[in-house]
Amino acid sequence: MKTFLDWSAYRDAGMGDAYADIPKQGGDFAKAVAVCINSRQCETLNKGVMCPSYRVSEDASLSTGARVRLLKAVLNGDLGSRALLEPDLVRAMELCVSCKGCKRECESNVDMAQIKIEYLTQLNAITGISLRARLFAGLPRWLHAAPWLKRLPGLRNRHPWLARWGERLLGISAKRPLPEPASFAFEPKAQSGASVNGLPVVLFVDTFSYHFEPEIADAAQAVLSAAGYRVTIARSLPEDSPRPLCCGRTYLSQGLIEEAREEARRVLAALLPHARQGIPIVGLEPSCLLTLRDEYKALGMGDEVLELASQAMLFEEFLARELSAGRLKLPLRPLQTNGQKTLIHGHCHQKAVGAMKSMRKVLKLIPSFEFEMIEASCCGMAGSFGLEAEHQALSLAMAEQSLLPTLRQSPSTRILANGYSCRQQIKDGVQRRSVHLAELLRDALNLE
Repeated sequence: MKTFLDWSAYRDAGMGDAYADIPKQGGDFAKAVAVCINSRQCETLNKGVMCPSYRVSEDASLSTGARVRLLKAVLNGDLGSRALLEPDLVRAMELCVSCKGCKRECESNVDMAQIKIEYLTQLNAITGISLRARLFAGLPRWLHAAPWLKRLPGLRNRHPWLARWGERLLGISAKRPLPEPASFAFEPKAQSGASVNGLPVVLFVDTFSYHFEPEIADAAQAVLSAAGYRVTIARSLPEDSPRPLCCGRTYLSQGLIEEAREEARRVLAALLPHARQGIPIVGLEPSCLLTLRDEYKALGMGDEVLELASQAMLFEEFLARELSAGRLKLPLRPLQTNGQKTLIHGHCHQKAVGAMKSMRKVLKLIPSFEFEMIEASCCGMAGSFGLEAEHQALSLAMAEQSLLPTLRQSPSTRILANGYSCRQQIKDGVQRRSVHLAELLRDALNLE
């Protein structure tokens, strides 16, 4: 079996373990699948994230372990020559939302999110790539190449007949409003004062912060500057495309690895010089920044990826690190809260890397600020998953398990959610806007 991702990190997985049950085919990919020890921990409803589709359905065939068992059967040749199209496997993998919960919570750290990328790429090689997948995957490119298209989501949202047409033609749910790009893309602000000579930091502005919510990138630049850091906005190299940098996550989520690798090469060329100088590379969107730190290692691009990953961190991780080192000097004042706690919803990938601890540490910097972490699994939006007609109901069911009912119990309190998909699900589910940590800190700045 020819694999598309680099699975060499699993080369020694299961070696010497008589119970590893490594499949006959698939090489190192088979070893990545076989790290599961069939403990069925993923078939529980305990606190945590894993496994969202199982939590909603309580259908054991939709658990991480069930996916592993099906994949093992495929790699052992038990399901025939067209095993990847076996309906049970197609359904099980399709309903994985790539939350990465299993990578943290499973005792064997099964990385089903990365396994799904390989599976989708293998499937695309057999069935071809749908127009819907190409549209979702190519979002960063068409937003730049054809900015007039930015008006289409708004038109579609305001005209139900267009939404119905889009569902019939593309399979995009007519029951969901599409995210609408901002009128103006992000433009960095000139720095002044002490920050000009401060410690350097590179701000990686992802596609969603750049085109959809530029106010978040504005807020992050303002906070970092107020803390005395010299902020450089990550840019593509002059000899490269003028298109803004993109992590490639939209391509990976649709199984388009070559396109993702092209984006990764652009990012690596632009950011590696900074990483080699030991300059932190800070990102705002969990799934995007953590793509640099995690998925890039599987793209087969060499050890330079490790150099980049060593300096890549989430906004909250950077601030928490600087606080622990005694370098963070952020002038903050109390926020107007009307006596209510702010509710915090963590993105699945934040939880997968333990970044919620950093979030908690940074929030405690705001004087007299009270907050509460929402105990919830995946919000269910999961990139394009919640926009797809066949998945819209399941997506909403995931949100209704805990997240949306918790928000309805506090109808006027502030909501903080660092994930773009999470903010969209919250906006659609309870018609309220949630803020990013960067916006919250910007509002608490005391610059007098």
